[in-house]
Amino acid sequence: MDQRNKTIVTEFILLGFQNGKEVEILLFSAFLLMYMTSLIGNTMIILLVCGDYRLHSPMYFFVANLSFLEVAITSTVMPKMLANTFSLTKAISFVGCLTQSFFYFLLGSTEFFILAVMSFDRYVAICNPLRYAIIMNKQTCISLLLGSYIGAFLSILVSSILTAPLPFCGPNVINHFFCDSAPVLKLVCADISVAELADFVSSVLLLLGSLLLTGVSYTYIIITIFRIPSVQGRHKAFSTCVSHITVVTLYYGSSIFIYVRPQKGNVMDVNKFATVLNTIVTPMLNPFIYSLRNEKVKDSLRDDLKTYTYIHNRHTHNERDE
Repeated sequence: MDQRNKTIVTEFILLGFQNGKEVEILLFSAFLLMYMTSLIGNTMIILLVCGDYRLHSPMYFFVANLSFLEVAITSTVMPKMLANTFSLTKAISFVGCLTQSFFYFLLGSTEFFILAVMSFDRYVAICNPLRYAIIMNKQTCISLLLGSYIGAFLSILVSSILTAPLPFCGPNVINHFFCDSAPVLKLVCADISVAELADFVSSVLLLLGSLLLTGVSYTYIIITIFRIPSVQGRHKAFSTCVSHITVVTLYYGSSIFIYVRPQKGNVMDVNKFATVLNTIVTPMLNPFIYSLRNEKVKDSLRDDLKTYTYIHNRHTHNERDE
């Protein structure tokens, strides 16, 4: 294309779900409710883990960091999505779009590393319980956390480097509610085969690689659990893994459907709903998954509620006396 005929793109238009006004209001209300529930629930998990000594263990350390990532990921996408619901232009700046995309994939990739690390933690706890405190010490936990962020950054580095310099010269309409990689690449006015290949390969290595590590860990865990002689012992060991298995199933199921497919453009509307599951619904469910099935978290939450009730009642009583 002649350089004189190129138009420099300064902003993108996010189409979102393209529904009537009544449906948009309904979706806005539902997404806002889910977003607020996710923020409150995951923040509650973080505060409980930080404030209760009973939850100062490697498993809850990683649960709290997973909750932090949930808050960060949803906050990367949801505020702009909600704001665009009633916006006439539904615009996002060029820099804002690339920034949103970078942090979404950085944080999302980190989450898959964390899920793999959490499965390793359960493997050590069940298969090597006597050495658990030695292996999963504070230094190891911090190293695994930092390694997750570094691994996530490296996993998206190549595709980010290949995508950043690509020319966008119109059109500028993204058929999504955020700057996902596939619909953004469709707007490039140049050959994108290398960038698409790098995007696909990085997704395969990240998702299937971390899933393989998780699968290997749980294979050893299941073998160990079946060797436990008592039914009660097997149930107790398996119950510590149920929450993590549930979250892994939700995340990997939707993410593999969206990103580990060579051809993604023909099912964009289906991808939107799968992304809603991955970006909005699962982060909202995580606090319930980890709290409702975990006795220590429920005990901590129950004690905090009792303390709050006692302080509130005492404060009310003192005000009446005055």
